[in-house]
Amino acid sequence: MRFTVLIPARLASTRLPNKPLADLGGAPMVVRVAQRAQLSQAEKVVVATDSREVMEQCARFNIQAVMTAATHASGSDRLAEACSLLGLPDDAVVVNVQGDEPLIDVALMDAVAQLLAERPDCAMSTAAHAIDSLADYLNPNIVKVVLDARQTALYFSRAGIPAARDPADMAWWNDAALSGLPKPLRHVGIYAYRVGFLKAFPALSPAPVEQLECLEQLRALWHGYKIAVCITERSPGIGVDTPDDLIAARKHYS
Repeated sequence: MRFTVLIPARLASTRLPNKPLADLGGAPMVVRVAQRAQLSQAEKVVVATDSREVMEQCARFNIQAVMTAATHASGSDRLAEACSLLGLPDDAVVVNVQGDEPLIDVALMDAVAQLLAERPDCAMSTAAHAIDSLADYLNPNIVKVVLDARQTALYFSRAGIPAARDPADMAWWNDAALSGLPKPLRHVGIYAYRVGFLKAFPALSPAPVEQLECLEQLRALWHGYKIAVCITERSPGIGVDTPDDLIAARKHYS
């Protein structure tokens, strides 16, 4: 299995400005993410950024990085440019690891790359794990996914899916847990792509459901592409979206 990990990193975060450069135990967050990725089976790990500061910090810690345009509307646009800059062939596999996942499960990177290699019918692969908390199921900031019989994504949503027809008092949740029915799945934001698809993706027109849910992966489903999903038993690790998340990550590296 051969793949490249690409880590998009931009400084224009609204909730945590300069987030990729936030210090975690003496190294910037984006460097910590890259160091985690280097523990995977990836042939190379590359940060794709629009910031000279990020480039300088990556060089300081011997992390490969490429400078991309500051005008990209999304992370996938940035990754597509990075693939061109790196000269990756269209049949190569890249794994997108977000630059705010300093504790991501290393095994997930290998798993999504392997799954895509095994599923030539799919353009992308990603991951999910069971939701154990009703609060998480109801939280719109936690994205849910439903699958078909082959563990191919049917839909992603911020809403609670699947939903019972008669969910009075949410009793169905307890019934499902007690009866052994599959629990709802939380989407984990890690992706594997074939480079040819990734280069073509930014040119696809945005989907209405993508704009409504603010979930870019819905564009692929809208245009008929398939997304394979790896179900993991382990928590994906702390993602840093809020000041509290940053405090938790810093405790880990202290």
